[in-house]
Amino acid sequence: MEIGGFQTVSLIDYPGKISCIVFTIGCNFRCPFCYVPQLVIPEKAKKLKRISEETVLAYLDRNRNLLDAVVITGGEPTLQKDLEQFIRKVKSISDFSIAIETNGSNPKILEDLINRGLVNYVSMDIKNVLEFKKYKKTSNLKESDFENVKKSIEIIKRAKKEGKIDGEFRTTIVKGIHTLDDIKELCKMMKDENYYIQKFKKPGPLVGKEKDLKPYELDEIKEILSEFNVKFRE
Repeated sequence: MEIGGFQTVSLIDYPGKISCIVFTIGCNFRCPFCYVPQLVIPEKAKKLKRISEETVLAYLDRNRNLLDAVVITGGEPTLQKDLEQFIRKVKSISDFSIAIETNGSNPKILEDLINRGLVNYVSMDIKNVLEFKKYKKTSNLKESDFENVKKSIEIIKRAKKEGKIDGEFRTTIVKGIHTLDDIKELCKMMKDENYYIQKFKKPGPLVGKEKDLKPYELDEIKEILSEFNVKFRE
């Protein structure tokens, strides 16, 4: 796998477990508010120092009694051709729980990983309401990817109901991209799911060049959150 980052310990990225995080290189979306352009933009990714699988696996071997889980994110991890093989290598060291963070553009890969028992937790980013024009504005995706996004949502919902995985859906909301009506529609659509509205933060350079992107504050959407009993993640 092409690994561009490795966080050795996290207490928040896998609910209830001590995890490490593997950041894969490459993404097929171009969300303007994405804060990891070094993993997403090819010209920037070329300059990024790769971390070998052997480095990650050796760390896991040394810390198998301290860690519970491995979170694989990106970029978009399902673009990695050897994702399944990497997970199997991780599992061969210890029975770590595996979490995947995805944009949902590769439902077949996602479903295969779930059905083979290789993933335990799936976090899917829902970029906007399920209308192609708005979703394209948010992520610059292709129409075929949009159909795949909808398939992935249903795959995750079904797998959760069948007890195959745990997981969550989440949306990072941004002024200039999401209207209050969009947020309300998203909350309504996901009201029966483990769904989070996430605050947009700008820790540094973003994928997009828009200068008017601003966060929603809790006070601005608390009525919507209360109406649908949706959680807000700072």
